[in-house]
Formats: sequence, structure tokens, C-alpha cells
Amino acid sequence: MYIRVQTPLKPTYLVYFILLLACCISCSDTNEKKPAPNFIIIFTDDQGYGDLGCFGHPTIKTPNLDQVAAEGQKWTQFYVAAPVCTPSRAALMTGRYPARNGMTSAKRVVLFPNSAGGLPQSEITIAEVLKQENYATGIIGKWHLGHLPSYLPTRQGFDYFYGVPYSNDMKALGNMPSYWDNSHDPYYQARTDQFDVPLLENLEVIERPVDQTTITRRYTEKAVAFIKTNKDRPFFLYLAHSMPHIPLFAHKDFEKSSKQGLYGDVIQEIDWSVGQVLRTLYQLGLENNTIVVFSSDNGPWLAYKSHGGSAGPLRGGKGTTFEGGQRVPTIFWGPGYIKPGVVDELGSTLDLIHTFASFSNTKIPGERKMDGYDLSPVLQGVTAESPRSTFFYWSRAELHAVRSGRWKLYLKQHHPINYGKESISLEKPELYDLQADISERYDLSAQHPGIADSLRRLMEHHKASFADSLPDHLAARIE
Repeated sequence: MYIRVQTPLKPTYLVYFILLLACCISCSDTNEKKPAPNFIIIFTDDQGYGDLGCFGHPTIKTPNLDQVAAEGQKWTQFYVAAPVCTPSRAALMTGRYPARNGMTSAKRVVLFPNSAGGLPQSEITIAEVLKQENYATGIIGKWHLGHLPSYLPTRQGFDYFYGVPYSNDMKALGNMPSYWDNSHDPYYQARTDQFDVPLLENLEVIERPVDQTTITRRYTEKAVAFIKTNKDRPFFLYLAHSMPHIPLFAHKDFEKSSKQGLYGDVIQEIDWSVGQVLRTLYQLGLENNTIVVFSSDNGPWLAYKSHGGSAGPLRGGKGTTFEGGQRVPTIFWGPGYIKPGVVDELGSTLDLIHTFASFSNTKIPGERKMDGYDLSPVLQGVTAESPRSTFFYWSRAELHAVRSGRWKLYLKQHHPINYGKESISLEKPELYDLQADISERYDLSAQHPGIADSLRRLMEHHKASFADSLPDHLAARIE
């Protein structure tokens, strides 16, 4: 064995060594703890997997989001927990499948202006978790988790709310021409006064009906103002755009700006909005201490023809548990935290509450069943493997399918005629290899019966976990 014999330090070197060591200790004591990062979620409504340049769209121009994707992480297999608005947003806020928090129902798919319920006060939102570290919290845009005062964002951990309480097509007035009949025209735009949608600031209605031709711009201005107001403390901003949910409206500066018609105009205005938010972060010197997440609440509303988006190579769209209904374009950006790259691992909006808690050193409530994972090691490049290896596809309080690794098994699907509104139990399960068959065209259940049986048991085990986690008083909150 070779042992290196150290030469004794001369007194002069010893003095230098002691001084250097003291200096290092002093510096480590005076170094301030890195402040908690700011968080911004930019959430669109009904935007498809294929609607951005960085996700393959050939004519919709999204230079800001393309740059964000190049500088951050583009996740190609990222999912929302439901294929429609209310349950998807409830899962994002709580990290729990909608069947646990009551925001799904076989009778009613989303909350409406005549709904008496909303997200239960017993649920813990991202905003409430971040309040442990005194975050300023604000939502600009669409809420859709209860329009009555007791269910609005200011009762769910948000300091400030500026936006609409539900979808921008709700409370359509009687003199409205049929949007369905005109959706073949890519440039058709309804009148904003044909939709009796209120604009709220905190609990006060400040405009009714809201002028939707300027709503994306006003959301952006309010988001910029929120960032500037809270630049000296940690903040969480949830910028939830009302569009591209129909009816589509674009500011006059973006009309006819896209080859894709009005839908493309709307997406390009949202891209402009992302650029304004990022520009503000750079102007305030916050770019290295802010994490931005861009995603959509579900896939494109294909029924509305040229006014719906594109799911790219994916099967189906909004309202279905096919990939096009729940796999959404997602980007994480944050030069101080996010390692650039393309991530083909599984992730979900269910994971955001855990990931934010990890970055902010806050705690997730331990007394309830959670459905998310901490993605921060992947985001920081510590590991390439996501902690999420499975995902369950729920719709209208029914469990349709499961994905585990490359395999996806269906026991139920949406009816091929009454698309997205009714489901049918399959006579035999269907099994797809999503790694080789992204469009879900080739059923391999006959070739791999063992895999199908294993995934069926996985679904049964998952469904059994809801027996003790869904109190009776939650069951009808969406009705």
C-alpha cells in the first residue's frame, strides 16, 4: 500500500493557511441564503399539442415561446388530469385527481354560471402552500373553480384576482348567431356583447359583458403590473388566458396577422403576451430567480373546425381521454434553475404543487392523498429520469385508461359519435405502445395479453385508493 507522507507546513505557510481558512468561514457565514424563486404559470385554454412553432406548427408564429423552449425545458409527454376546464384546473391547483377534490361528475362536466358549488375550502391550493413562505399570490385570467364569493380565488390563497369566473362562452345571449354554423370560416368573429361574461377585480364586477377583443392585452398589462408591484418579495403569478377557448377574439393589432385565421391570431397574441412577461423579468433583474411554466388546460376543441386548434400527431382532442385530449404542450423556463433540453419523460400538472414546494422549501399537507411528484431534480438536471412512471386518465368521474412507461391501456373510451360527452365500456381492452405509435392507431392487446392484464390490475389498485379519500360532501360540488 502506498501512503503519501505529508511535509509539515512551515510557520509562514501555516499563518497563510489559517488566514485563508478564516476568510472562507467568514464568507460562508455572511453569504445570504438564496431567496425563494418566483413562480409564474401561464395557462392557456383549449390549446392543442401542435399549436406552437416549437411543437411543430408550420404557420402559427410563436417566436417568444420558441425561444423560451430553446432556453428552457420542453416536455413532450406532459399531461393534464382531465380533458376539460374545471377538473383540469382543480388538479393543477391541488395536485389531486378531480375525483378526490369533487371537481368532476358524471352529470356535469364543468362548473356553469348556475352552479352552486366550487373547489372546496378544505382543499389546499398552490397559493396556500406558498403562503408558508409569505409569497405574494395573484391570478390574472380565468378561474373556473366556482363563481360565487365563497369559491373565488381570494378564498383559496390568492391575494389578488383580475379576470373572469368561468369560460368566455358562458351566458351567451339569445341574439347570438350560432357559433357552430360559422366555425368553418377561419376569420369569423362574434361580437363581445353577445356573451354576458363578467370581468372581476377581487370580488367586484368591474365590466359586464367584458370586451374580449382587448382581454388578452389587459391580462398581460395586469400581469406585468403584479410583477412590478411584488418585485422585492417572492411571488406566485397564475396567468390563465381565457383563449383560445371559443369565442375567439384578438386585439386589432393582431387581426389577420396569422395564416391560420383568427385562431392563429389569438395564439400569436398570447405569444406576444409571453414576451411581455419575460421582458419585464429581465428589466427588473428577476430572470435568474423566476421559474415560468407554460401549458394548456386540455387539448383542442376539434368540433369547432377552423376555430379549434391542432393536436398534431395525437389522436382526439378536448373532452376525450385520447392523447390529444390530455397531452399538452409544456415548457419550463428559468435560467437560474432549469437546465435546457428536451424531456421525453412523463410529467403532469398534478406535479406542479410538489415541484414548487420543493423549490420554495414549503410543505405539502400530509393528511391527504396526493397524486403528484417532485419534478425539480429533472428540471435542474440532477437526474434524467422522472419520478412519474404512470398516469391515469379520468373523465366525468370515470377511470378510462392508464399509461405505464410506453404502454397505455383503455377499458373505456369516449363514444365515437357523441364525441367527448358519453363513454362506452370496451368489449375488450385496447393496448397501445405510445413510444412507437404516438397516434394510437394499432391495438396490441392480442400480442401482449400479459401487459394488458398487468395494467388492468394497476387501474383496479388506483381506483381502490379513492374509497377513503373522497368524502361524501365533495361528491356533488361540480353539479
